[in-house]
Amino acid sequence: MKKVLIALALIVLVAGVALYLFQAPLKDAAYDTITENMFVPADTDDFDPGPAVGSRFPGLQASYQGRVITLLDEFAGDRGTVLVASRSFDWCPYCMRQLVQLQETKEAYDAAGIGLVAITYDAPELQLAFTEKHGITIPVLSDLNALSFKTLGILNEDYSQGDSQYGIPHPGMIVIAPDGTVVGKLFIEAYSSRVDSGAALLVAQEALRAHASSN
Repeated sequence: MKKVLIALALIVLVAGVALYLFQAPLKDAAYDTITENMFVPADTDDFDPGPAVGSRFPGLQASYQGRVITLLDEFAGDRGTVLVASRSFDWCPYCMRQLVQLQETKEAYDAAGIGLVAITYDAPELQLAFTEKHGITIPVLSDLNALSFKTLGILNEDYSQGDSQYGIPHPGMIVIAPDGTVVGKLFIEAYSSRVDSGAALLVAQEALRAHASSN
């Protein structure tokens, strides 16, 4: 009986060690499966939170590298900026995969003269853990007390203060011209769907081109 108990203890110990060693790969594999079909070619629903197209970008109250950020000028490209509002780079697999895909196409945005900047409600140290792991060079801002998302009109009001997810936004993209005008938006009501980064670039280019030609 004693030998049986020792054998069972060893099995449990080996299983625990294996689970610990393979936890990250298993988690990554699960995330890959969950997000397999998340990207769509266009924003086709009527969901439309955020500042109105044609209005002036209202600004932020966010932190970046220990500084308070209220405007996006330092992140802007020559032709404009795309602000990517995400829920979390700590626990939201859709947000994580979207930022990784955007990083993969960042050179195309740079070549188009369009700056990319992301914002979540995560604490900066959580954001840093993700960006360092995946080699993200897109600037990532941390919202302060949900003020940015409230100001932008994209705060998800399904959660109340005290909830772990209070402060998350409806995920989406806001396209801003060099003069501060909001010229385009991409928001899909289903948080598990995001517009493909290449398609989003085309939308941003067209919106910025149309605005420039009308001014």
